[in-house]
Amino acid sequence: MIIYVLGIVMLNACKVSYSFTGASISPQVKTISVQYFQNRASLVQPGLSQYITDALIDKCKAQTNLDLINGTGDVNFEGEITDYNTRPLTVAADARAAMNRFTITVRVKFINAADPDLSYEQSFSRYEDYDSSLDLSQVEKELSDKIVELLVEDIFNKAFVNW
Repeated sequence: MIIYVLGIVMLNACKVSYSFTGASISPQVKTISVQYFQNRASLVQPGLSQYITDALIDKCKAQTNLDLINGTGDVNFEGEITDYNTRPLTVAADARAAMNRFTITVRVKFINAADPDLSYEQSFSRYEDYDSSLDLSQVEKELSDKIVELLVEDIFNKAFVNW
């Protein structure tokens, strides 16, 4: 009986709570906020700022039980899009690009008021390659969707998944 009571006390004393998503969030953290990601890239794609901001909000709402608030929450994301470009990747025999690389980079500042050691400021970059016979406008939407999904996963994991 004493071992059972000690086990319960030890479990309740744990500082970190776990979810089935792999996220570990301190029980002290109750609220989350996501600030609008400004687009500061040299090539500005209309709507990308809102898309990244909304995707991060959706990810946090789906994978945590934190209350989303305006202002600054117990944990807060803010950032900016710093790069949005396409570059030749490989060159074919006729000196033309065979593949192009489409890249999006965001700089993120994550503040964890409950545990400042978990706060970070970091750039995240993801890319997708596409055939150079295609114009970027033909594949941009599909590639942007994939890249934003990967970026949001990276940002979320860095903040909440401490494997």
